[in-house]
Amino acid sequence: MIVDDHPVVREGYRRLIDLQPGLRIVGEAEDARTAYSQFRALEPDVVVMDLTLAGASGIEAIRHIRQYDDAARIVVFTMHLSAAFALKSIRAGATSYITKSSDPKLLIDAIFGALHGRRSISPDVMEAIAHDRVSGAGTGLADLTPRQTEILCLIARGWLPNRIAEELSISLKTVRNNHYQIKTILGLETDAQLVWFALQSGLLPEA
Repeated sequence: MIVDDHPVVREGYRRLIDLQPGLRIVGEAEDARTAYSQFRALEPDVVVMDLTLAGASGIEAIRHIRQYDDAARIVVFTMHLSAAFALKSIRAGATSYITKSSDPKLLIDAIFGALHGRRSISPDVMEAIAHDRVSGAGTGLADLTPRQTEILCLIARGWLPNRIAEELSISLKTVRNNHYQIKTILGLETDAQLVWFALQSGLLPEA
């Protein structure tokens, strides 16, 4: 199953994957909510998941799918080259993490690898992870919980607290408490700074 919010991109995935012997696309989704319902209905062997979706992000979709099926195989295929974001995806339950700047063969290898229980991480992400570990660098993203990361993404997109609470099925108080905690953890004071942080951390596309 393919999860991406761009129909043209999904069509490109379909053409690439359908050419591979033994692989067949059984469904598509454009957002986290549809991805979860489609997964339950179709029970695909592997999900190819983008992280930047309308509404809740791919991390939220990964967490929901894995809560439903802890054996689900999910290959993240994303533009985000961020060590902290890759690790957060893996912790949420992703099987593999491949960037869209990688050779398309890496995506196919990751899909077949997931079918056989193997984890795959593209070389550029491995390099970013190694660099962060060696240098001790960090954007602060690693200090946020998956839920806080999710809320940060939605705040940075301009969503109001009521809408975030409804989308993530949590209370308004929880949204506001996490909003405050995110600022405290990151040492930021305004929502404008949160938006800038999200852009610099690769949580949001720059255009």
